[in-house]
Amino acid sequence: MRTLLWDQHTCLPLQGDAAVAPLTRYEHAAGTLLSVNAGYAPQRFADTMALLGHYRRAIEAHPNLALADDLADVDAITGVGGIAVVFDIEDANPLDGDLRNLAVLVQHGVRTLLPSDNHANRAGSGCLDALDGGLTAWGRDLVAEMNTVGMVPDGSHCSPRTGLDMCEVSAGPVVYSHSCMRSVWDHPRNITDDQARACAATGGVVGVTAVGIFLGPNTPTLDALAHHLEYAIELVGVEHVGVSTDYSFDHVDFNAELAVNPHLFDASYTRWGPIQWMPPETWLGLRGHLSGRGWSDADVNAVLGGNFHRVARQSWRA
Repeated sequence: MRTLLWDQHTCLPLQGDAAVAPLTRYEHAAGTLLSVNAGYAPQRFADTMALLGHYRRAIEAHPNLALADDLADVDAITGVGGIAVVFDIEDANPLDGDLRNLAVLVQHGVRTLLPSDNHANRAGSGCLDALDGGLTAWGRDLVAEMNTVGMVPDGSHCSPRTGLDMCEVSAGPVVYSHSCMRSVWDHPRNITDDQARACAATGGVVGVTAVGIFLGPNTPTLDALAHHLEYAIELVGVEHVGVSTDYSFDHVDFNAELAVNPHLFDASYTRWGPIQWMPPETWLGLRGHLSGRGWSDADVNAVLGGNFHRVARQSWRA
């Protein structure tokens, strides 16, 4: 049974000399699509373009990785068991306030973008903000332009109101690329049932992620991941649920930063010790694990890749 694996968010070091070879840890006989993060709040547009330039050159030079500029590329690459790579950005700040930069980013492979991350910016509020002002007027213009250029709006780490507003104004599917369910595990970065329902109403997908502190008390296990998946499916239907690893290939450095500067992170990050990530090798066993829990082949195929593939078919522009 061919099962495309579509990981909607994974993280290389955000450095101009970062190695891309670790992405081959996701190699899978039936093909893999990886969306690699290429920017977040502190970056400017020039920083993001420089990072994208490095990633793209390094991927083009690697024999086991390939850039996908459209869905036909994805299908061609994964159809022969390859790893197709696109990119995502976790905050609107790297746009430098210029919506015309969205089209430039699409030309360089960026296919999803979060209007806001943990904290408020020009587009809207973040999931760690005490006050939730929702999507701003500029944020609404941002979503409209994303729809126009073929970039998918992403609600992960936005505030609940911002995410709901985004679903209300988007003309196409909205995703939560890497978000677990707050009703299963009450973490401020997890999403509410209302957010998941609104996402599904756009035709979008909730991508349950595999980071320990979002799945439970630092528990990055296949059982914990399946628990969130099954809750989401019961809530919004199997056609609106996907997966992402949110795996940090520089997690040693990230945990070192937590240890040195704990004041920069609230207790939802630090109370269980060093954050645990599910490695790609474990994630690749998810199909067998879900089948062992009684899932049908059709449901496994939809959640592991088919649903995000459908959103791309509906949203991406050539």
